[in-house]
Amino acid sequence: MRSPLRTPMVASLVRDASLVWVASGIVGISFGAIAVAGGLPVWVPVVMSLVVYAGSAQFSAVGVLFAGGGPLAAVATGVLLNTRLAAFGVAVADVVGRGRLARLAGAHLITDETVAFALAQPDPERRRTAFWVSGIGLFTVWNVSVLAGALAGSALGDTAVYGLDTAFPAVLAALVVPALRDDPRLRRCALLGACVALAVTPVVPAGVPVLLALAGLALYGGGAREKAVAG
Repeated sequence: MRSPLRTPMVASLVRDASLVWVASGIVGISFGAIAVAGGLPVWVPVVMSLVVYAGSAQFSAVGVLFAGGGPLAAVATGVLLNTRLAAFGVAVADVVGRGRLARLAGAHLITDETVAFALAQPDPERRRTAFWVSGIGLFTVWNVSVLAGALAGSALGDTAVYGLDTAFPAVLAALVVPALRDDPRLRRCALLGACVALAVTPVVPAGVPVLLALAGLALYGGGAREKAVAG
């Protein structure tokens, strides 16, 4: 009997998601190394990655601590950056599944990359499978990579010189471009969101522009209502 993990659909999703996992691994190594090189014990970035599991929030929280801020300021920064995940949770509510355990585990696995990867799939079954394949794989790779980076510590030197900050944006762009190409409403939403993010970037803290860019979704909802009325 063939294992469900070896079906052609799962195999193709694993192949497609591997690009995201590689990018996640590179950034995870960077985070672990930065945290330990800055003076934190190895267990701190490892536990943070297991429990928080949010790259941008983890980087920001560590940055606040290194800048002299207290734990409360670090937590507040992470919570602010992760506010956008509430909208992502609504977007994939039907994708995750209906069981309590599935929703609890799925909520912890929600990330920008996994949501984008799942919603880019053409049908409900493939979207659900894509969410779990990407989510479990990304969670595993991220945590293993953070541990590796933390153990390497300062041996990696200045990780900024490697240009690791460009890895995730490039992956996300590759995931959303096909959807933007096929749906004019999504293009209008993305354009409005990009304009909002660019406009507020000079005056708000890092991470907030992404949250405010969700205002672009207003055009998608409005377009859907107009289409329904016309029908």
